[in-house]
Amino acid sequence: MRNHIEGWHRPLLVFAAAMGVLTLVSGVGLIVDDRVLVGSPIWHKPLKFSISLVLYGLTLAWMYSLLTGGRRVGWWAGTVVAAAGVVEMVVIVGQVVRGKRSHFNQESPLDAALFSVMGATIAVLWLATLVMAVVLWRQPLADRATGWAIRLGSVIGLAGLAVGFLMAQPTQAQLADGISDTAGAHSVGVPDGGPHLPVTGWSASGGDLRIAHFVGMHALQLLPLLALALTFAAGRYGWAARAAVRTRLVLVAAAGYAGLLALTTWQALRGQALTSPDALTLAAAAALVVGVLLGAALALRGASGAAPELHRASNRVRT
Repeated sequence: MRNHIEGWHRPLLVFAAAMGVLTLVSGVGLIVDDRVLVGSPIWHKPLKFSISLVLYGLTLAWMYSLLTGGRRVGWWAGTVVAAAGVVEMVVIVGQVVRGKRSHFNQESPLDAALFSVMGATIAVLWLATLVMAVVLWRQPLADRATGWAIRLGSVIGLAGLAVGFLMAQPTQAQLADGISDTAGAHSVGVPDGGPHLPVTGWSASGGDLRIAHFVGMHALQLLPLLALALTFAAGRYGWAARAAVRTRLVLVAAAGYAGLLALTTWQALRGQALTSPDALTLAAAAALVVGVLLGAALALRGASGAAPELHRASNRVRT
């Protein structure tokens, strides 16, 4: 176990630990600091970001441990991700201390410069994650289901990260106003800071690109966790004992997850709140669910009973 942990990416582990500490600090900030910014408690943003980056850092650190080739490239890519994440969080927390918005803020030359720094670090983080994804895509893994979960989770995660670039574009209202102290928005069709959903802070009155951003990013964790769950199920259930079945189920889940990312992005761009889908959105969601269920049913065809290789191993043990 110790050797396995030693194979993880150390800078990313340190980064994840630092984000864990920041999570606690932000939690305390929510309790003792009653300031509100853009309709939310001022420490809400660093809390959400630090939790997300804990998961992100740990996931990439684990994925690095699976590499047998390209480890030098993977190490540098992971280190760049950690460094970019630190810069981003320094800006976010620094702006909280100043009582200023970190995102889309053009109120002063300093605010605009800090937001530009954040934009640059996000671009660097995205490119470094892309390098890591390329290295992982070329990495042969013993378990095909896990291999495909990591590869496709990385691709979907990159797509989810890229949704963030849409938020940085000035809205039509901002362009119409000309000179503005805000450039970009989380919400579509309504201003940021309006009615929002509890905990997440996502808009309850219009579209919100953070939803698709969140969904896409966490494919990095959810698809490998699915592959891991299927591996554990292989020892108990005959249908999961076949490697081909597990791989097909992961591919179906990845296709469904990509569809969910597309659906939430489309819904947000149409200015529609997550909790207020129209008939067209509901029809698309129903089609996605039916497609995933059919795909899973096809993946499970002929999967009853244990895999032949397990039967052979069992016979050898009895003899």
